[in-house]
Amino acid sequence: MNKKGFTLIELLIVLAIIGFLAAVAIPAYMGQQKRAEQTEASSNLEALRLLEEQFFAENGRYTASAADVAAIRALLPGFRPGTGLSFTYSITQNVQINGGGNTKTTPPTTVALTPCFVATATGIAGKRVANDVFAIDCNNIRNF
Repeated sequence: MNKKGFTLIELLIVLAIIGFLAAVAIPAYMGQQKRAEQTEASSNLEALRLLEEQFFAENGRYTASAADVAAIRALLPGFRPGTGLSFTYSITQNVQINGGGNTKTTPPTTVALTPCFVATATGIAGKRVANDVFAIDCNNIRNF
């Protein structure tokens, strides 16, 4: 008799292989997406540091503190973080990073220093980077 088709064993083996590949690939993909979102923070913080240094070179001082992207853009019009952000950004004046915060979820400690600033990116709740905190200061000290 000429029967065509797959046996149950063959189908189960194929399903097991697909399940194994999915179990390996999906967590790796999620990790790549989280690293991509963390790259947003590092590149935007680098841009903020450079814009602050440019402002300092032109004005002899750093900008005022700013608590969100709109306030930062009012002070530094060249800051263009993009749309669909995964982080909130802020600038704190007259402080520098003093250590600590060497993990992504612990903010660095600061100490007073005039003139200086610390630019901070904090992960937005509900995103893959929720609770991640990245910071950079006027001396290019960073926790990322």
